[in-house]
Amino acid sequence: MLKPDLAFEADLALGIDLGTSGLRLAVIDAQGVRLTEESSHYPSAFEDPQGWQQGLIQLCEQLPIDLRQRIAGLAVDGTSGTLLMCRADGSLPNGSLGLALPYHQSCPDQAETASELAGGGPAASASGSLARALKLMQRARVEEHDGPWLLRHQADWMTGWLLGDWRWGEEGNNLRLGWCLNNQHWVGDIAKQSWSGALPEIQPSGLVLGTLAPAAASRLGIPERCQVVAGSTDANAAVLAAEPGESDGVTVLGTTLVLKQWSPDPIQGPGVSCHRVGGRWLLGGASNAGGGVLKRYFNDEQLKEISRQIDPIHSSGLHLRPLLATGERFPVDDPSLQPILEPRPVSDALFLQALLEGLGAIEREGWQRLEDLGAPAVKKIISVGGGACNPQWRIIRQRLLQRPIINRPGLSAALGMARLAARAVLNQT
Repeated sequence: MLKPDLAFEADLALGIDLGTSGLRLAVIDAQGVRLTEESSHYPSAFEDPQGWQQGLIQLCEQLPIDLRQRIAGLAVDGTSGTLLMCRADGSLPNGSLGLALPYHQSCPDQAETASELAGGGPAASASGSLARALKLMQRARVEEHDGPWLLRHQADWMTGWLLGDWRWGEEGNNLRLGWCLNNQHWVGDIAKQSWSGALPEIQPSGLVLGTLAPAAASRLGIPERCQVVAGSTDANAAVLAAEPGESDGVTVLGTTLVLKQWSPDPIQGPGVSCHRVGGRWLLGGASNAGGGVLKRYFNDEQLKEISRQIDPIHSSGLHLRPLLATGERFPVDDPSLQPILEPRPVSDALFLQALLEGLGAIEREGWQRLEDLGAPAVKKIISVGGGACNPQWRIIRQRLLQRPIINRPGLSAALGMARLAARAVLNQT
């Protein structure tokens, strides 16, 4: 869609991040300067799409009205793989079927069918969106919910609400559903299925899809002529915020551990994602392990205080696998992989150190996995996300990874989406 001329004074871009632990907004000007950033928890369970919508409305109310009235474009990112069913008007089924299946929920009962349909690639596993889609459709049949249904990922459903049009799906969010970036079609036999009409019409990240629907504009306090730009996944958004060089890797230390790097060529493998962002190939993988397991045992203040007691130079001598639950996506794609969280030492500092070392070991294995598949060796790592605030963790990771690590905790996925929207709408380079 061609970008219409703006007939009002609008020179700002808004980035919206629908993360695992909550929402975040960032507003930048045409020069890329961050003017404000706001965050909040979801007002309901993460799986509740209505909570995403209500949370965005409430968070936009915290933005100064003079900034909101100057927003020319916006883009949304979401957690890759979080999938839901909705009707053509975006409305949700009643009951539990109206909740999304989160990115970390594997569907081993659907793995064989997903593999047969996809014929390989990121959609052909129990942890892919295709398996979750099959699970949702099976539940709809069993519970006798009337269709027809659409299958939409988190960012795509929210973008649909902003547009008042739920046709679209951004390409990066749909790789695990079976979209092939190279050939621009659904892989295997997916498009031949009786339910293929539930699939979105795929558009590239950074494309202007249209203007805000009047209802959304009214609820958000943003002008109707604000343009909605196809976003990306939350991990890709964090990379856009970090602006890495060719030989840099980006590690997102959030609720989950995500690795990303530029690659001259597309690379595929179980649990590996290969996106195209701004015309460049972005390779990576997301573990089910991450900061979420730390929050199971310690609150934020405890993490800060106990981390200061850690000796990051020397190993704890413990070997933990800090998964929140059974199942892993990357560096290994194994829905039956078990957490290892014991033995727990008496010392909280030693236990926290062992958890951080376990996450570092997963990160080390992840970078090695990407390199084994043909990705360029990463020479420096940029850390973003909440975990990038922890200096002891940086030293532990640097010891395990044997590479320089730079912590940049002030960079958010919302900032990455604001930059994407600015390039599309404000012609920012």
